[in-house]
This record gives sequence, structure tokens and C-alpha cells, in this order.
Amino acid sequence: MPADPLHRAAKPQRSTTSPPPSGSGASAIEVRRSARRRRTVSAYREGDRTVVLIPARMSEAEEQRWVTVMLDKLAAQESKRVLGDTELSERAERLSAQYFDGRARPSSVRWVTNQNTRWGSCTPSEGSIRLSHRLQGMPEYVVDYVLLHELAHLLVPGHGPRFWRLLEAYPRTERARGYLEGVVAADRLPRMPATSDE
Repeated sequence: MPADPLHRAAKPQRSTTSPPPSGSGASAIEVRRSARRRRTVSAYREGDRTVVLIPARMSEAEEQRWVTVMLDKLAAQESKRVLGDTELSERAERLSAQYFDGRARPSSVRWVTNQNTRWGSCTPSEGSIRLSHRLQGMPEYVVDYVLLHELAHLLVPGHGPRFWRLLEAYPRTERARGYLEGVVAADRLPRMPATSDE
């Protein structure tokens, strides 16, 4: 039987599946290499899997770099969709289960517009968590970090060593803190005066 003419000339694709970086939101990453793909890289979600399409000629190091870039791009696109308070509560519940064995149980989690100098707050005695609306549109891992920070306060009220040990469970803690510090630093930069075209 003759070979299929559509597939005869093309080299086979190589596909690898690996666990995702922690905190990425997906359960697995599948990298598909294609000889037909020359320069472009793309990615999409397929259920709980992230599929990254790359050219076959890419090195392993380039593959790893592009997977990270594409995961960040997808996360940024997804975070542009604003979560409502109900979704925020569900997210907090999932994060508590994943990182704190479900021990942090807030009575309420909601967005607020009156927090302009802090990213989030927690009242342990009431079990309430409030996140600043300024987080909306930031990458998911940043929102997750702030949620985890406030959830940790339900277990440890202060910022002592025990508190920071809890947050060590979240692998993107340092990255998220760096992102937020960058946002704060950018806000402090002097604004250039507007120029008028006369």
C-alpha cells in the first residue's frame, strides 16, 4: 500500500510531555516539535494540559526558554479576564488545599478598591481576606502569591519565621515578590511632563 502523500515528505513530529513548573496552573506540558514549523512558537491550553508548538531544530535549552515564555504569555492572557469574588474564593480554597493541606479556611475573599498602599489584607479573627483591585490584570502567579500570603495569615498572624516557612511551599514566591516590587518601583519613578505640540 503506498504511503500517504500528505505525510510522506514530512519528518515525524516529536512530542514530549513533562510536569509543569510549580504554580503554572496546568497539570502537564506537552511540547510538540515540527519540521514544518520554521520560526514560530505557539501555545494553547487543552483541558488541564498546556501544548507548546516549536520548530524541530530547536535545542533543548531553547525549548526550555520558550516553554517558560509561552507559559507566562498564557498566564498573562488568562489573568486579563477579571475573576469575580466567587472565583477568587474558589481559587483561595484550591490554593489552601494545595499548599496548606486545606488548613487555611477564609470566611470571605473579595476584591476591594480602597487598598492603594497594600496588595491584600487579612483579618484572622473574622477569617476575611481582601485583595486590592490593582492586582487585577497581573499574572496569575502574582495573584496566587498574594492570596497565599493572606491565607498564611489565617494560620500565623505575624511575619515571623514560621509565616515565611509556610510561604516557602509556593515555588514562585520570590518571583512574585520581585514582580510586585517592580510595580511599586515603577510607580515611584518621576513622570515626564506632557509635551504640547504648538
